[in-house]
Amino acid sequence: MAAGYAELFGTRHVTRLLTGTLVGRLPNATAAIAVVLFVRAEGGSYSLAGALSAVYGLATAVGQPLLGRAVDLYGQPRVMLPSALVSALGMVLFAVVGTGPLALAVIAMLVAGLFTPPLEGGLRALWPSVLKREDRVHAAYAMDAVAQEVMFTVGPLLITLAVSLWSAATALVAVNALGVLGALSVVVSEPSRTWRSAPREAHWLGALRSPGLLALLGAFFFVGLALGSITVAAIAYSDGHGGDTAYGVLMAAIGLGALFGGLLYGARQWPGAAEKRLRVIVGALALCYLPLMLAPGVTAMSVLMTVAGVFLAPAIACAFIVVDRHAPRGTVTEAFSWLVTTFGVGAALGTAVAGPAVEAGGAPAGFAAAGGGGIAALLVLLATQRVLAAPGGTGSVVAGSENDRNGAVEPGFRTGHQA
Repeated sequence: MAAGYAELFGTRHVTRLLTGTLVGRLPNATAAIAVVLFVRAEGGSYSLAGALSAVYGLATAVGQPLLGRAVDLYGQPRVMLPSALVSALGMVLFAVVGTGPLALAVIAMLVAGLFTPPLEGGLRALWPSVLKREDRVHAAYAMDAVAQEVMFTVGPLLITLAVSLWSAATALVAVNALGVLGALSVVVSEPSRTWRSAPREAHWLGALRSPGLLALLGAFFFVGLALGSITVAAIAYSDGHGGDTAYGVLMAAIGLGALFGGLLYGARQWPGAAEKRLRVIVGALALCYLPLMLAPGVTAMSVLMTVAGVFLAPAIACAFIVVDRHAPRGTVTEAFSWLVTTFGVGAALGTAVAGPAVEAGGAPAGFAAAGGGGIAALLVLLATQRVLAAPGGTGSVVAGSENDRNGAVEPGFRTGHQA
């Protein structure tokens, strides 16, 4: 396994692209807690902080697929770097004006969220051209999923440390400056500069005209709902089992499980169609969520949380393969961005659903909502087996990337056009 990942990172551009993307995504990974800490430092309420975070999250959900489509049309540098700069300026405006003029604060959050660069989708669009071999692409997807889990665990710790060392406003500006540098590192790289989307059919639905992609998005909406529910349920559980320390242990446990599962999944080439494999992985994911309803002592609960995290990164990595196989030709960045959006909206709804569930039945009820989300995701995949049948009968995400079942291209396209 170590040799396989060493080969992956030994491939030219891989380390730079992955590191630059992770740094570029820091503002998004830390936005929720950074906004809360800043609003509280300004004397605002938790309700106001939550509302502004929600505005940012909603704007991000809207902006990701729109910017992803722009990347497919115009290339990565022309979209990624300007959007990163505008998003950072929105956060800087927020740090300067604070919450006094509320309308201005809302506008700043809208700008920062709407222009968050689609670095996730952009990176996954680059892997096939950078790695060229399918086994390496699959390993990169797994490593990408693992890195995502680590970033969303470490990011909040970094912003909390920055606030303690400086101030909430300085931390907000600093993390967004880092985000711009990360995006810059990606877009000036050779793979990003030379990448061009495949010719595409002119269609207002873009990536969403693929039935297989819609089925996958429906399933991962519920996976996101499950994750959002677990976050709230874990807080409720920790209130009666040691407070913040217990919460930190549980979140570290599920992150450790995702890390372990993702590394194992990416260490080998799996046989069979990714669509069938995804059903098995999501089924295992749902099954591992159900025992969380037992809510035993902290030690046993940590073990259950670790097991619950094992299939998360593999599910995400396998979903990346399915997205690449079902995205209509020329829409791959937009398709990956839709996955980010759907997952995020599901997670937001999960937090909303788990709140009343916890109030009614305590932490076990919150974990039951997570189990229900996992089961719903599996049912969607089972109900849509026909549309998720492997396109073209191949398993390739390199030579046969961006499958388009109608094979149509945009009218007037000629070789030599640049997206």
